[in-house]
Amino acid sequence: MAEQMVNITSRSGLILEGGGMRGVFTCGVLDNFMDRGVRFPYTVGVSAGACNGLSYMSNQRGRAKYSNIDLLEKYRYIGFRYLLTKRNIMDFDLLFHTFPEKIIPYDYATYADCPERYEMVTTSCVTGKACYFDEKNDPVRIIDIVKASSSLPFVCPISYVDGEPMLDGGIADSIPLERARSLGFDNNVVVLTRNKGYRKPEKKGVVLPFFYKKYPELRDAIQQRNALYNRQIAMVEELEAAGELTVIRPERPIVVDRMERNISKLVALYDEGYECASKIEFVL
Repeated sequence: MAEQMVNITSRSGLILEGGGMRGVFTCGVLDNFMDRGVRFPYTVGVSAGACNGLSYMSNQRGRAKYSNIDLLEKYRYIGFRYLLTKRNIMDFDLLFHTFPEKIIPYDYATYADCPERYEMVTTSCVTGKACYFDEKNDPVRIIDIVKASSSLPFVCPISYVDGEPMLDGGIADSIPLERARSLGFDNNVVVLTRNKGYRKPEKKGVVLPFFYKKYPELRDAIQQRNALYNRQIAMVEELEAAGELTVIRPERPIVVDRMERNISKLVALYDEGYECASKIEFVL
């Protein structure tokens, strides 16, 4: 990626894609931003992007990397054994309670006091539509939202926000660029976790009959997810080519899986994220 210059104005937004453990790329990007004091009036995060964005908003440099790499190596909190013991491919008790409360405490006070707006994206099981939350003051609700945003279909249980059933925000809005633009933020930086040219298979997603029988709109959203994602990527690339936004993405082919547990691969992807962000010159 060639050197680029970005002016941060009152209409600048930061969009953080998800992608499971590929999100360590985003950790590197955000740590670079924090090292340079780069902030945006508006940030929106999806799934892993929502998790990593929370540490960015509280200005806890290195926290997301520590959670995603160091603590993964120590606790091995991803794996099919958790499907048997917790009906979840990840240990959510560890991730969303023990980690932020005891091991790497989250700075709720700094987050509450930050002047910038931050939204996290979930998908409503009832409507199949994206929901956007910007909670700053209630720690319990913050965790409910980020947990829901990260609850992958099929391998994680349904989560609840304000008593409403929710799943991973990436089902309904993987790259919430249109959300940012609808709020008046049209000078955006998009952080992707796939290299340029990636597209999902065009075929519809498969939802077995016994999954989400109570939620037909959710089933339809899951089936349409690939097509929606590809349309969003096409929009990003079109606006990027027109010089209307900046994209930070991995430059090398991705070798990190959504549920990756190889620490050396994760460290390399984090380093690449930091390096790619370094190539952007920001005018603050």
